[in-house]
Amino acid sequence: MTIDVYTDGACLGNPGPGGWGFVVDQGLWASGFDSHTTNQRMELMAASAAVQALDGPLRVHSDSTYVVNCFVQEWWKGWLKRDWKNSKKEPVANRDLWEPFIELVNARGDVEFLWVKGHAGHRLNEAADQLATTAAAQQSAQSGGIFTDAIVRGLQTDVSGEAQQLEDNTAHTIAVFGHRPPELGGYGENSTTLSIRRRMIELLRAKAQMHSDLQVVTGLGLGAEMLGAEAAAAAAVPYRVILAFDGMEKRWPDATQKRFQELLSAALSITVASDETPNTGDQFGKAMGRRDDAIIRIADEAIVVRDPKDRTLGALQKKLEQQFEEDVWIIEPDQ
Repeated sequence: MTIDVYTDGACLGNPGPGGWGFVVDQGLWASGFDSHTTNQRMELMAASAAVQALDGPLRVHSDSTYVVNCFVQEWWKGWLKRDWKNSKKEPVANRDLWEPFIELVNARGDVEFLWVKGHAGHRLNEAADQLATTAAAQQSAQSGGIFTDAIVRGLQTDVSGEAQQLEDNTAHTIAVFGHRPPELGGYGENSTTLSIRRRMIELLRAKAQMHSDLQVVTGLGLGAEMLGAEAAAAAAVPYRVILAFDGMEKRWPDATQKRFQELLSAALSITVASDETPNTGDQFGKAMGRRDDAIIRIADEAIVVRDPKDRTLGALQKKLEQQFEEDVWIIEPDQ
């Protein structure tokens, strides 16, 4: 019988302290750490540790294209042919990990690699992520013989400690997510953003009458998330900010950066979900996913600005509806 194992790696800074984890549902699970490493090495370590630990036909599920494509696209054949040089005739990075791992996979002949989208609501992928980020933050390893959801429940993935204070917060909290400027008529003020902000204000004022301790939590990203902070301020509702990483606004238009800083300065609290600044699309997606998870953990309800005909944010909306059931409020941009 083929075993399905989910693997993940994390790094707090790149390079920086890192961690890895793998998990088999109702089976083996483990995590490990390195005091100074990179995200790619931790992704690779997670998959390698799983293949070393598990016998028999194996499917390795990873959200790292770096790991999966080496085998699916057979990068390793070119590396061996070129004496461990890549297509640019440069030494292959992380050869010390790749070489024994590739030898092991080829010797076994029963290992398959599949890519899984990170932070898309898959419980085992998220469990591996929590194991990896906890190992990185605490610089400690864990392992066990029978995995259950209780093992990773409550693990702290934010190294700042401030996130725990947020989780302990007893206020009734509404999270705000939604489309970015391309789906909202552009970066500047327009009829779409005016309408969305107005409807958010109305919703928050109604909620404030029901919950005297109402708060908003937002990632303060472009578009709907900044509109959420503006609506909270207009409705006299305090808001908290959980940023994916420092400097996320640096490539935005100057006027938008200025507004971002103004909204940041008015926040009740500011938390940075990761010390790692992403350098690739995969890393950016992971950083945003961890931020979303941190926001969802402290929220009681959610507002999502989304056109239902657009597949963007579909997975996030489904995850929110699983978490909050009927307490997810959809605002359609064209209404």
